[in-house]
Amino acid sequence: MTADDNDGGAPTAPPRRSSRARLLNIARWTLILLVVAASVWQVVVNWEQVADTVVGLQWQRVILAFVAVCLGIWSSTLSWMVLVDELGTPIGARRGGEAFLVGALGKYLPGSVWAYVLQIELGHRAGLARARVFTATVFNFAVIVVAALLAGAVAVPVLIADTPSLSWLPWLYLILPVALVMLHPRILTALASVGFRLLRRPLPDHPVRLRVVARSLGYALITYIAYGVHLWLLADTWEGITLSPLLLCIGTMALAMVAGIVAFLLPSGIGAREFIIVAALTPIVGIGPATAYAAVSRLMFVIADLLTAGVAATVAAVARRRQGAYRGDAGVNIDV
Repeated sequence: MTADDNDGGAPTAPPRRSSRARLLNIARWTLILLVVAASVWQVVVNWEQVADTVVGLQWQRVILAFVAVCLGIWSSTLSWMVLVDELGTPIGARRGGEAFLVGALGKYLPGSVWAYVLQIELGHRAGLARARVFTATVFNFAVIVVAALLAGAVAVPVLIADTPSLSWLPWLYLILPVALVMLHPRILTALASVGFRLLRRPLPDHPVRLRVVARSLGYALITYIAYGVHLWLLADTWEGITLSPLLLCIGTMALAMVAGIVAFLLPSGIGAREFIIVAALTPIVGIGPATAYAAVSRLMFVIADLLTAGVAATVAAVARRRQGAYRGDAGVNIDV
C-alpha cells in the first residue's frame, strides 16, 4: 500500500498555508517592491548626476575597490571558519570556504535566514555536524555585530551631525552589551554544550578559547576596514590619503552592514544599506554622486559574492577529488 492509499485510498492533501503566513508573505514582498521602487526613483530623479559620477569613475580605483570587497568577503569567511574549527576537527579553508560563501548567497532571498540555513546544509554535506555549524554561525553573528558596532562608532557623531534623520543610530548600541556578553568564552562554551546536547552530538573536547574569539573578532574588523576602503576608493574626492574620510567610510560601511542585518526581511538588506551610505556621503559629495556610489557599491558586492562563491565551490571540488572525504564529525554523511 502506498502513502496515497491511506484513509480509504484518498490522496493526502498538501498542508495549506495559514492566512497569517500568506499575509506575512504578501507584506514581505510589498516591502521589497516599495524599497526597490524607492531606490529606482532616487536614481531616476538624480539621473544626470548619477550618470556623470559613474562615467567619471577612474578604472584603477574601481578595480582596487572591487579587490577590497573580495578581501573583506574572504576575511569574513575566516572569521566564521576559526569558530567552526574550534568546535571540532578543523575542516580547512577549502571546504569550509564553500559552505560559507556559497551558503551566503541565500541572503539574496527575502529573509536573510536562508543564508544560515544553506551554510548549515552545505557544511553538513562537507562532513560537519549541523550542531557544529549552527553553533559556530550563532557565535559568528555575535562577532560580526560587535565588530560592526565598534568600527561604526567612529562615524556615528558625524552622521548624526550631518543627517538628523539618523539620530536613531545610537539605539543600535543597545545590542552591544548583549553581544559582548555572548562573546565571553565561558558563555560560548556553555551555549555550545547546550546546543550539542539538544542535538545529541558529542561535546567539543575543549572549551572555547579566548584567543580564538579574538581571532574571529579581528578578522571581522578587517572585513569592515576592507569594506570601508572600498567605499573610500569609490567616493573620495579629497587630494591625497587623509585619515578623516577613510575613517568615515569604514564606520559608514560597518553601520550600513548592521542596518542590513536589522532589515532582515529585505534581500541582503537592500535599501537599508544604501540609505546609510547615501546619508553619509550626501553632505560631502551631493545626493546624486552619493546615490551613484551606493549603487555601484551594491553591484560590486553582488559580483564579488558570485565570484568568490564560484571560486570556493571549484576549489572545494578539487580538494574532494585530491584529498578524499573529510572525516571529522562522526555519524555524518560526508561529501555526498
